[in-house]
Amino acid sequence: MADSSGVTNNRVYLEDLSEGMVYESPELELRAAQIQAFAREFDPQPFHLDDVAARGTLFGGLAASGWHTAAVTMKLLVQSLPLAGGIIGAGGELAWPRPTRSGDVLRVVSTILSVVPSKSKPDRGIVTVQSETRNQHGDVCQRLVIRLVVFRRVG
Repeated sequence: MADSSGVTNNRVYLEDLSEGMVYESPELELRAAQIQAFAREFDPQPFHLDDVAARGTLFGGLAASGWHTAAVTMKLLVQSLPLAGGIIGAGGELAWPRPTRSGDVLRVVSTILSVVPSKSKPDRGIVTVQSETRNQHGDVCQRLVIRLVVFRRVG
């Protein structure tokens, strides 16, 4: 069950997770105006700001900043990976194998790769998750492999 922000109310703890579990987010469509607004604020490069200017670049047209794709991914992770205590990163790797474009409908598919209880802090552990941000064709626009701090149930 999700609240008005789209966040699920059924929280998941360390002991609920196991290797191979898959979580899928809702979809989110990205528009040119959003790409350009993000770029003006955080990544003001021609291929993120202007479709005509972007045509003469490596991207061949307007492309979202990788950081914009990462921000969208975070929103979708919060909506789909209901970890108790929130999504708390402890490091990871990020790749953008293809650009995100205006009109792309993104969703995130997250797979639990490992669950390791902490030996020194019994109230938590580290969960490694691979999250692929895919467009409407199933193409991977971003791949994130991240280690997350996940808490155990108290009591």
